[in-house]
Amino acid sequence: MKKFIFAAFSLIGFVTINAQQTVTLNVRLKPIQTLVVNTAQKIVNLDYVTKDDYANGVSSVNADHLNVYSTGGFQVKVKSANAALLNGAKTIQANTIQVKASAGSEPVTGAQYAQNVQLSANETTLVTSTVGGVDKKISIEYKGAGANAYLDNYIAGQTPTIYTTELTYTIISQ
Repeated sequence: MKKFIFAAFSLIGFVTINAQQTVTLNVRLKPIQTLVVNTAQKIVNLDYVTKDDYANGVSSVNADHLNVYSTGGFQVKVKSANAALLNGAKTIQANTIQVKASAGSEPVTGAQYAQNVQLSANETTLVTSTVGGVDKKISIEYKGAGANAYLDNYIAGQTPTIYTTELTYTIISQ
């Protein structure tokens, strides 16, 4: 009987010592992209004040206009709410405004920045990157037409005459 109990404990001990279980551990990464417009630059004005402004066009450089967080490669796109900037019944075609993207103070490593993109009601790619980043900055320059393109768009009694549209920036994973 003692041999049997000893043998049973030995067997249990042997089984306990060699017992193994496995666990599958997964690291599941979901894409995250955020795009924030600098709150101090939510309104951009292109002011035509002098003859030279109408002749040469004007621009507004917005340093660090966009802040990007992306877990991987991405594209930043822009579009106008309308094909034209509106002031009542009068319009200025959106495609007469150019948008230029460039590296901000915390640039995206290896990003490609579009130059002189014409505004459109269709999304147009401004920035393309194969890598992600945290709090990366993109500067945007808006440039209005020269060559007296807006000469006949002033409306008497409005000082200033304002044509407006909403721009939408979008970030998508790539």
